[in-house]
Amino acid sequence: MLKAVAARVCNAGLACILGAALALGPLTGQARNRPFIDGAATISVAQLPLQGRETYALIFQGGPFPYDKDGTVFGNRERLLPAHKRGYYREYTVRTPGVRHRGARRIVCGGRPRTPDACYYTSDHYASFREIVE
Repeated sequence: MLKAVAARVCNAGLACILGAALALGPLTGQARNRPFIDGAATISVAQLPLQGRETYALIFQGGPFPYDKDGTVFGNRERLLPAHKRGYYREYTVRTPGVRHRGARRIVCGGRPRTPDACYYTSDHYASFREIVE
């Protein structure tokens, strides 16, 4: 069954993440449609790269953010995060040293700016997320 879920994710044009799915264990119920939400991997603030910790702090301070797109609505088109109405999630760039563009690293937070309900880190441009825990 896990292979079928991973194949569906891969066929949807997302990164093939069978290894991550196998590490998370069996999927049941609603999680079949959202394979990485229930029992999602986590990352502590201390485990974030330095630039991620800086971005995370700026989110709670309300900025200022270095990129124009920081704080804009994240549509969750990949459907890897819990479902919410459009506008619930906002994305923030995590700077990647040596890269002249925004890179692939982001923090996506849901809820109110400065006091989000939950934040998620992706190092692979939304192909996978880890919930940030204190």
